[in-house]
Amino acid sequence: MHSRSPQYDVLIVGAGIAGCSLAHALSTVPRANPLRIALLERSLAEPDRIVGELLQPGGVNALRQLGLEACLEGIDAIPVRGYCVVEDGKSVHIPYPGTHEGRSFHHGRFIMALRAAARRARGIEVIEATVTDLIEDDIAGGIIGVRATRNGEKEMWLAKLVVIADGCFSNFRTVVMGDKGAKSTTKSHFVGAILEDAVLPIPNHGTVALCKGFGPVLLYQISQHDTRMLVDVKAPLPSDLKAHILMNIVPQLPSSLHLPIKAALDKDRIRRMPNSFLPPVQQGARKGVVLIGDAWNMRHPLTGGGMTVAFNDVVTLRSLLSSIEDLGNWSEVKKAIHSWHWSRKPLSSTVNILSVALYDLFGADDEELAVLRTGCFKYFECGGECINGPVSLLSGISPSPMLLAYHFFSVAFYSIWVMFTHPQLIQPRSKNGGQREYSVAPIYQYPALFFKALRVFWTACVVFGPLLWSEIRWWAPTSSTYNTNFKFLRTMMPIVSTLGLAMLIYRQGFSF
Repeated sequence: MHSRSPQYDVLIVGAGIAGCSLAHALSTVPRANPLRIALLERSLAEPDRIVGELLQPGGVNALRQLGLEACLEGIDAIPVRGYCVVEDGKSVHIPYPGTHEGRSFHHGRFIMALRAAARRARGIEVIEATVTDLIEDDIAGGIIGVRATRNGEKEMWLAKLVVIADGCFSNFRTVVMGDKGAKSTTKSHFVGAILEDAVLPIPNHGTVALCKGFGPVLLYQISQHDTRMLVDVKAPLPSDLKAHILMNIVPQLPSSLHLPIKAALDKDRIRRMPNSFLPPVQQGARKGVVLIGDAWNMRHPLTGGGMTVAFNDVVTLRSLLSSIEDLGNWSEVKKAIHSWHWSRKPLSSTVNILSVALYDLFGADDEELAVLRTGCFKYFECGGECINGPVSLLSGISPSPMLLAYHFFSVAFYSIWVMFTHPQLIQPRSKNGGQREYSVAPIYQYPALFFKALRVFWTACVVFGPLLWSEIRWWAPTSSTYNTNFKFLRTMMPIVSTLGLAMLIYRQGFSF
């Protein structure tokens, strides 16, 4: 039966962002005998999703390296030149450095362009089929292919290397990783809608609105007339999402958006996607198969870094696999997968950590996080390197976990400084139109503020430390070693963070 099944060098499950780009990338590797690649997707119709619509400059650069930059043409994509962060009527402009640009677009149109590029590439066969099982070699062990249903008929496809790229709802993640894999966690959902002819505060910029008492709202233009709105809603989800958005979120957004939002909510159904975090774990224990993309590693979509990580992963993996003559040589492939795991860390770790840390600050749900959120906004208001550094990290232009740690704890200490020295709101605006009252904390409040400052710093450590730990460990997060080391890390976090930040300050300087 195996002898009658199609034989390939590489079989990729999932023709999405990671699957299409990897198939195309491997087809361009110079070889005496071109690779035979099968790209299987359960539906080749244009997908309709509310995420995966903003590509950071670092992702555009990776797309260019893969020879796929043309996929951004002819889909009504919009240039993105930075962000505008809005809170309580105030805004701060956060442009990308220099001439760097991202792109935003309808997800489905971009996917169809990637699939078309894969079809045109040498040696790739794009197949519409639903993969149901992975085939294991009973004698030699390892995965040697897949079973799938095509046109109602069950078929088998065999390959030297199977790549699972079936996205965040992967059916095969557990099969591949077993008990060595991490478990995804979901803190909230993005609720999405498309606004027609909406006017954003700054054209060609993503808008992040910070809403008191609720999660952030992300808006960006995805075509000439369409603007995507993503509202973060924490669990448990309200029974009436439309009423929640109209009553609690819309009043905190710029007035120019109120009518387009109401029109969109009346016209279209509200859709949602889980905001999941899945840290990467070293692969290679299961012979013949590897995970890529959201099937293996996810981060919060607030920073729009998922596609940037995926495309850069493909760039790195293509380089490592290109030197292997026979992809059936698992010992060589395993070495390449191990190298890939660590080679991707500067970018992937930066984007992964920043996405969740920034969400924790922007979606502040306790007093200490609220202090950090206020400090973060005012940190951006300082301009200069307080903007260039963070946005270079977010955009994938300057991937550096050390630089991320420097700016994150700079925000933490600046937040404490703001708490002591900047006027704080003491009297909200009354319903009859009275003015808000602000006042700098008097000296007699300093003792209480000192203890609050300790709690704020501890909160910053608790946010950043576990995220960093999830990136530097290589063993399974369920193991006893992980649990022991994690408890030790939580105990030592303030000390380690203070010493590390002191070193960074000494080497890079610290000014506002």
